[in-house]
Amino acid sequence: MRARLFKLLKSLTKLLCLCLVVLLGLRIFDSQRGPALELWHTYVPKEKHAKELDKLNWAQYIGVENALFDAVLTEVTEKLNSKERIPINRYFSGSPVYPEKFSTDWNRSYILEPQGPAVGAVVFLHGLTDSPYSLRHIARRYVAHGYVAIAIRLPAHGTVPAALTDVKWEDWLAAAKLAVREARRRVGPSQPLHLVGFSNGGALALKYALDSLENKQLTRPDKIILISPMIGITRFARFAGFAALPAILPPFAKAAWLSILPEFNPFKYNSFPINGARQSHRLTAALQQQIVRLANEDRLIELPPVLTFQSVMDFTVSTRAIITAFYAHLPANGSELVLFDLNRAAKLGLLLRPSADTAVTQLLNEPPRKFRTVIITNANVDSIDVVERITEAGTLNEIVSPLGLTYPRDVYSLSHVAIPFPVNDSLYGLFPDSKKYGIQLGTTASRGERQVLIMSLDSILRLSSNPFFPYMMKRIEEHLPPTSQ
Repeated sequence: MRARLFKLLKSLTKLLCLCLVVLLGLRIFDSQRGPALELWHTYVPKEKHAKELDKLNWAQYIGVENALFDAVLTEVTEKLNSKERIPINRYFSGSPVYPEKFSTDWNRSYILEPQGPAVGAVVFLHGLTDSPYSLRHIARRYVAHGYVAIAIRLPAHGTVPAALTDVKWEDWLAAAKLAVREARRRVGPSQPLHLVGFSNGGALALKYALDSLENKQLTRPDKIILISPMIGITRFARFAGFAALPAILPPFAKAAWLSILPEFNPFKYNSFPINGARQSHRLTAALQQQIVRLANEDRLIELPPVLTFQSVMDFTVSTRAIITAFYAHLPANGSELVLFDLNRAAKLGLLLRPSADTAVTQLLNEPPRKFRTVIITNANVDSIDVVERITEAGTLNEIVSPLGLTYPRDVYSLSHVAIPFPVNDSLYGLFPDSKKYGIQLGTTASRGERQVLIMSLDSILRLSSNPFFPYMMKRIEEHLPPTSQ
């Protein structure tokens, strides 16, 4: 009997090894079909890591950052061959999308100060592959209310996509802590501190806030604003490290990348290495475990109010996880969840997935809930006029109020990337107010033949600005002091 069992285990082991070899072979084959790696995929800048970042102040971090951009100029921009010196390449100094030619390079960390004495401080944490550009509109509104705005470039961002192959989520969190230290240095201990996080930055903002409950040396925030927060992502990211295994061998270096694309966006990477997905998964796993642990210890009552803005339809992060893995654990602490529903007047009929049509009702449990819920949706299925459907915490009744806003007729939903950008954003807006950044990505809605544009269909179809941005800003500004400018 024991011999038969041993023989069975041996056979299963051989089968498992064979399956792994086949999967690795398929992964190698798939990765080798894509475009070749360019300089910005192979040159890895020498960023500081968590232990080093813990010892730096803001001025020192900016010094390190300046050196990184100088290195990218030397190792990438000045070494481009003739085929890479094209207008659509953000690393070509003659390109209209070359970030260094703009009056402000929004890939870099920045501080915006109010005209008078600061009444508070706010820290902005951008998303994965993103840059501090993404939250600048909200930052400017905070400054108008007297806050000093601190937007840090998270490690491995803003330079070259290859930087994301050598970073850990702990480095991002250390940078967030550094930004908070600078915020506290600039305002008094009694003045309010807000955290605003977008996508991966939302996970970092929440992680910092939870850490501050357990570490008295960390300054506790007074308010948290989350925009499309990455509380949970797809399970594929858990196995991302396995997909990158062939990249250990130099001939298969492309296996370390989920996508290799032209870099035409001046303030965001298009190419995406597997390590980026892996670190995001590690961050969300650590975050969810901490939420559960602190909830079981009744510590979440100490968390400041959290205001979250989230599209019901989100291909990047899990909307469900925001509710089940975070809001469901919150006590009644004044938190609120704002959900942007589909455009019910779009009349997509059979083209609409059944799961999308019923997404809102599937996401939320029946009231009463311990947090305030707001659903931004059509007044009715035949109207593009938008209302807010409010259910206060602890109540059963829903209050419906018109917003004076409309859903654009050719937009069927918001997207993960759209929420922090107004429709007049110069880069991502549906109706950009200028051409200052060399390209207008939010207006690309042309029709024609396949394989003509360098952009993927996903990029073209995905909404990149928020028609309800004025509403979101009104909600954020409700509890801020009157504007000073």
